[in-house]
Amino acid sequence: MTIPAKRSVEDFSTSQLAGFRIGVTSDRRSEDLILALERRGASVLHAPALKIAPVEEDIQLVADTRAVITDLPDITVVTTAYGMRRWLEGADAAGLGDALVRALDASWIYVRGPKARGAVRAAGLSDVAISDDERTSTLVDMLLEEGVAGRTIAFQQHGYTDASQLARLRGAGAKVLTVTPYRWVKPEGAERLPRLIEAVCARQLDVVTFTSAPAVDALWSTAHEMGCYDALVAAMRADVVPAAVGPVTARPLQDAGLAPIIPARFRMGALIRLVCEHLTLHQVRRVETASGLLELRGRSVMLNGVSADMAPTAMALLRALVDADGTVLPRAALQQFLPEAPGEHALDMAISRLRQSLPDPRLVATVIKRGYRLNV
Repeated sequence: MTIPAKRSVEDFSTSQLAGFRIGVTSDRRSEDLILALERRGASVLHAPALKIAPVEEDIQLVADTRAVITDLPDITVVTTAYGMRRWLEGADAAGLGDALVRALDASWIYVRGPKARGAVRAAGLSDVAISDDERTSTLVDMLLEEGVAGRTIAFQQHGYTDASQLARLRGAGAKVLTVTPYRWVKPEGAERLPRLIEAVCARQLDVVTFTSAPAVDALWSTAHEMGCYDALVAAMRADVVPAAVGPVTARPLQDAGLAPIIPARFRMGALIRLVCEHLTLHQVRRVETASGLLELRGRSVMLNGVSADMAPTAMALLRALVDADGTVLPRAALQQFLPEAPGEHALDMAISRLRQSLPDPRLVATVIKRGYRLNV
């Protein structure tokens, strides 16, 4: 009998993600994300797609800041707390900190969320409005409703140009000055990204997390260079779940025809919880067998608390037997799960390897002249 997974999950469990393999593409704060996943039992493959350039090397940021100080914007849009802090830090390093604060203080400041508001107020400034859903598009809706024709807007971006929102403002008659306090460059250890792509294509990961849209773009670009973009997207559409921290990060995934999971609150903690909930509720199979309770978790199995890692072919065969729920599967039906050289002898060898990898080989029973079944 197949036992459904629990319909709720604990906030924290050291075995909650046991058996699952998760790819992490972020550079900034990656240690926090990796530690949180590993503490819950996951195996993590870290391949930073991009990193943020050092602020002292950002000549463009200084030029953009000078433009804001010179033009004295009527309105300032602050999208991220980190971006606001980096902007002020870069201005201070260039000797423009006080002038920037005066320019911003003379403008109406709109913030995308509570964290951005906190950074504005920490700088001694005040905001006039906040997006109730933490979306840049909502802020732009508010501005367009109030009217922006003839106004100058300083727009703090978050490392990924939201061209559609900028076009809306400019189309309504506003002069928009963009400021990008952090820019993306290739990180050290960039050779790890191709390995992550290969792991996704081989269905060796269960989830890949993204915390920035440029990281997704870097993943697509690298996959194109490797000649495996189509295979990568196919794997993420069928077997490897993409998880994005928010809608901006999710957009290039959605543009590729994918349906990433996105937390209701666009925070790292919410992303971690969502990954836990998704895998626990949708990717754990529990079956009562003659040998005890069997759990299928990602690429691993657990029988009465004893776990074992499974090769992809072995897991595919076992999942087929579990889905049959004790019914005999004909040999011809099982041969379709062999990636290469399907045939009678190849199936016998695959079943033998499956049994050897299980905590109890008696889980797979042979039915003479008919096929195999799960020993329920």
